[in-house]
Amino acid sequence: MLEAVVDAIPALRPKGRGRPRRRPKKLHADKGYDHKKCRRALRRRGIWARIARRGVESRTRLGRHRWKVERTLAWIGGFRRLRVRDERRADIHQALLTLVCSLITFRHVQKWVL
Repeated sequence: MLEAVVDAIPALRPKGRGRPRRRPKKLHADKGYDHKKCRRALRRRGIWARIARRGVESRTRLGRHRWKVERTLAWIGGFRRLRVRDERRADIHQALLTLVCSLITFRHVQKWVL
């Protein structure tokens, strides 16, 4: 699934000029992705893998970045309609997910503006 997720990433806008990147420069992942196949797939795509190794690295080192993902998933889980999936149609579920992400972003930006 790692390859499918990385391939589904939309083009990233460059900070300066130039053509947009198709893939990120590096990827952070936990010990669940510590496998030669995952590292090889990322290397083929030109992505620098920052994957914790089993039995070698402590989990606190990647925790500096992972908490942002966990926090955002918790915010999305706060909306019951998405936490307990009632919708059978994928397009409706995707629309609700997009709406929730927009609401979360709006609330977050509103804190900085006011």
